[in-house]
Amino acid sequence: MKSNIVLIGFMGTGKTAVGQVLATRLRLKLIEVDTIIAKTAGKSIPDIFKEDGEIYFRELEIKAIKKAATGKKQVIACGGGVVLNTINIDRLGATGVIVNLVASPEVIVKRIAKDGITRPLINVEQPEERIRELIKFREPFYDRATDFTINTSKLNIDTVTDKIIDRLENDESFNF
Repeated sequence: MKSNIVLIGFMGTGKTAVGQVLATRLRLKLIEVDTIIAKTAGKSIPDIFKEDGEIYFRELEIKAIKKAATGKKQVIACGGGVVLNTINIDRLGATGVIVNLVASPEVIVKRIAKDGITRPLINVEQPEERIRELIKFREPFYDRATDFTINTSKLNIDTVTDKIIDRLENDESFNF
């Protein structure tokens, strides 16, 4: 029986915001994988990418996922690239229902601009085009990993949370 809710998806699709509301409403612990990685490295995600590179970041991500996936009754909000390593997905899927949050590139650009956080992978002149490229590349990975998908482009956080809870209430493999 699975007791974790795992939120995956591209940056800016709402994983952290939905994760916070979902954890509060269901009285579950929220685990933010990027926060674990930043604490482990002693620096921000953009600094890890800049100073140590993406490969080192992905190594830290594997360790953080291994630790997070062993817990029970928690919401795990993952970074956008977590699906690139099947070890991560296997671990997360063993204890959790994996929910893929998606949004259009236009919406993602607006959300990222609004949150003011530097995103190393799209810190380029044409961020929307780069987002399209990354989504196209990652889409098969998300599809393989996902138990179900919710498009958050036109939904508020509470509606997305309601949809996840409704879906899980009818999932026999999940135990609240």
